[in-house]
Amino acid sequence: MSAENLKSRARPDTADFRAIFLHDVPMIDTRAPVEFNKGSFPHTVNLPLMSDIERQKVGTCYKQKGQQAAIALGHELVGGKVKAERVAAWAAFTRAHPDGYLFCFRGGLRSQISQQWLAEAGIEYPRITGGYKAMRTFLLEEIESAVRECQFTLVGGMTGTGKTEVIAQLDNAVDLEGHANHRGSTFGKRATPQPAQITFENNLAVDLLKRRAAGQQQFVLEDESRLIGRCSIPLSLHQGMREYPLVWLDDSLEGRVERILKDYVIDLCDDFVSEHGSDEGPGIFASALRQNLANITKRLGGERYRELDAIMQAALDQQLASGNVDRHREWITALLRDYYDPMYDYQLEQKSARIVFRGNQREVVEYLRAQASK
Repeated sequence: MSAENLKSRARPDTADFRAIFLHDVPMIDTRAPVEFNKGSFPHTVNLPLMSDIERQKVGTCYKQKGQQAAIALGHELVGGKVKAERVAAWAAFTRAHPDGYLFCFRGGLRSQISQQWLAEAGIEYPRITGGYKAMRTFLLEEIESAVRECQFTLVGGMTGTGKTEVIAQLDNAVDLEGHANHRGSTFGKRATPQPAQITFENNLAVDLLKRRAAGQQQFVLEDESRLIGRCSIPLSLHQGMREYPLVWLDDSLEGRVERILKDYVIDLCDDFVSEHGSDEGPGIFASALRQNLANITKRLGGERYRELDAIMQAALDQQLASGNVDRHREWITALLRDYYDPMYDYQLEQKSARIVFRGNQREVVEYLRAQASK
C-alpha cells in the first residue's frame, strides 16, 4: 500500500478522552511495564516500546548525555529482532482492534516512535495526544466534578447485614468494593489481587462518567472507611461521605452470621479453589482466613485472639476434611459480638443525625429506588 493511500485511510490522533472512555475504546499503552503496573485504564494492554531495563538505561543516558544520545541508545537497544517482535505485537493488536489508539506517558516520543514503526510496517494507527498524563488528569477531574455536582446517599449497617446485596439491586449504585476487589473489612481480601490505586481511581471515574452520561445524577454508595483493603477512596469523595445522608440496614444476628458464613467461608473458599486449584486452594484459603484474624490480635487482646484462633482452626479442619462448615458459626458469632458490633454501635451513635431511613433489606431497597425516581 502506498504512503498516499495510507494517509487517506488513516484516522487522526485524538484528545477526545470523553469519547475514549464512554465507548470502551481499546488502547495500547507503550509505557514500560513498571509504569503500567502502577496503574492504567480500562480496555488497555501493555505492549511497551522499551522494557524496564531498557527504559532505565535510556533514562540514565538522557541525564548524562542528552536527548539525541538517549534516542540513539534506544534505537540500538530496540532494534533488529527485538524491534520486529514489538512491531508484530502492535500490528496484531491493530488488526484485532482497528478502532483503537496507542499512547505513552505524555503523548510524546515513545508513542510517536511506535506510530512511526507501525507506519513503516504499512499500518497507520492513531495515538492519543497528551497520553497517559492527560487522560489521568481528565479522569481525576471527573471524580471531582461528580462530587461537586451530584447527590450521594450512603448505605450503612452492621457487618453482615447485606449492604453489598443492596448495592447490587440498585441501578444507581456505585460499587466501591467491586472496583477495589475487596469486601472492605478485615476479612474482605479476595482470592484475586486488588488493583493498583491509580487503576482503582481510573475505573471509578469511568464508572461515574458513564452513569452521568446516561443521565444519572443521584448515586448510592456503601458507607466505607477511607481504605478498602489497600485502595484509598479519593479524598474529596470520602470527605463528602462524612456528610452524605445515610440509610441504615438492619438484620438479625442469626441472619448476619449466615450471610458471613456464605460470603467469607463457603464462597471465598470456592474462589480460592477456582484460582489455585482443588489441591492448593483450600489450604491457601485457610491460611488467609487465619491471617485475617491474626491481623486484629491487638484489638482483640492476646487471650481472646488465641481462643478464637483455636475455634477457627477446628472449624477449618472440619471443613477441609468433610466440607462441613457448621463450626464456623461459633467464631463468626463471637467476632460479631466482641469486635464488630461494639465498633458499629459507636459509629451509629456518631452518625445518627444523618440517618434518613432505617429498615430491613427489602425496605431499604424500596426506599432507595423511590428516592432515585423523584
